[in-house]
Amino acid sequence: MINQKNFKYIYNEIKENKYDFGTGSWAVVNDKVKMNFNQFGEYVSSINSSEIEELSQSEIESLRKTSMLLSDENESDIAEELFSEVPNIKYDNRLGYYSSLYVGHVLEGTYRENGSSGGFGTWLLKELLEKKIVDGVIHVKESNQENKLFEYGISNTIDEIIAGAKTKYYPVEYSEVLKKVLTTPGKYAIIGLPSYIMELRLLAKENPLLKEKIKISIGLVCGHQKSTKFAEFLAWQCGIKPGNLKNINFRKKQNDEPSSSYAIEVTGIINGHEKTIIKKMSELKGGDWGQGFFKVRASDFTDDVMNETADVTLGDAWLKEYVTDTKGNNILIVRNPIVKSIIDEGIKNGIIKVNNVDSDTIFKSQEAHFRQTQDELKYRLYKKEKNEIWHPRKRVNSSNELSWSRKRIQDKREKICDKVPLIYEKAVKKDNINYFLRKSGLLSKEYGNIYRIKRICSKLGIRV
Repeated sequence: MINQKNFKYIYNEIKENKYDFGTGSWAVVNDKVKMNFNQFGEYVSSINSSEIEELSQSEIESLRKTSMLLSDENESDIAEELFSEVPNIKYDNRLGYYSSLYVGHVLEGTYRENGSSGGFGTWLLKELLEKKIVDGVIHVKESNQENKLFEYGISNTIDEIIAGAKTKYYPVEYSEVLKKVLTTPGKYAIIGLPSYIMELRLLAKENPLLKEKIKISIGLVCGHQKSTKFAEFLAWQCGIKPGNLKNINFRKKQNDEPSSSYAIEVTGIINGHEKTIIKKMSELKGGDWGQGFFKVRASDFTDDVMNETADVTLGDAWLKEYVTDTKGNNILIVRNPIVKSIIDEGIKNGIIKVNNVDSDTIFKSQEAHFRQTQDELKYRLYKKEKNEIWHPRKRVNSSNELSWSRKRIQDKREKICDKVPLIYEKAVKKDNINYFLRKSGLLSKEYGNIYRIKRICSKLGIRV
């Protein structure tokens, strides 16, 4: 059992090692917990020492049960509870439970054109609202607050849902919107990343009203979460200085280009005038997802690639037979019968186009993600244990059995994750983007050298 003294220690370990996913789950169950951006543009759960000492044992237990870092239940436990009794359900240890697996896109309307990939996220939310399965949807929308670009909000019309389309590589938290849901009549659908859906499931176990109100969860596949500085840095490279960015589209599709060759569209103030600029991601620094510029550190301590506790999981179809399609395609892992019926009806009516695929195809679409998130998590856990640092319990065991090159890649990724925010902070103070490009460029070069050594050794028939 975690008592007050243990909780204070564990809270400090979570904070010190940046294990907090910033979902806002703790702020839902306890008003003493506040959600704030830290100096690096990451959401963190904050509670001061004196308030920790005032927590009752029941409050501590409630916080423990609603955190995926501390709960006795992991994603496999929750998924089994939710989906194991669904008729004709199948199980794959990489994907979790599934009824159907698809790759495809939406034909109806402009959902595909306006989406990040195949348009299924917005289309499914629209279908749920239109069929009156839900009264509103909880998704990420533009924020009206000065200190942030996006936030979780509620949409009650199809136009509002469409306005919130596309992936946002930007931190959000859902404590405020979930508190509103608990006090507002109606049933809802929510869309979110693995940590958000998992902690929502834990919250719903603690609060039956939340379970009753949120009927459908749409899960996204995401390599890792980003801080606010990622958007800020991309805009700075386009001439919009920190503090002057008004809006960003992280996934602007390019005609006659593969779906992986997308651009950004930023709007902000340059020399006193509002301007909109479009640039290909390939022309900008920081877009290499493997290097992980401005990665939220907690992303390195999850083992859930396929959002296993969501009713349906959506991701990009990063597959050679689909990536050449400019407009993009989704992978779909369907678990909930309600969602399956919507998909079946869409196929029957010819408003979506999907191919039935097997679990290997879905796995291949995110193969690099699996390597980082599951296979090499073992080494990251090993390093924590070697240095006698507390870490959350995961479904994989710590291990040092990794090749030399993959260990060094993990080491460099950790260094980039730790150093880049500090270098960027100095660059902003100096008002000098070139300072950041130069300093971060040295880290990128170190990272790239590992791959160069690996390639040379491979040509010589040496495995490293």
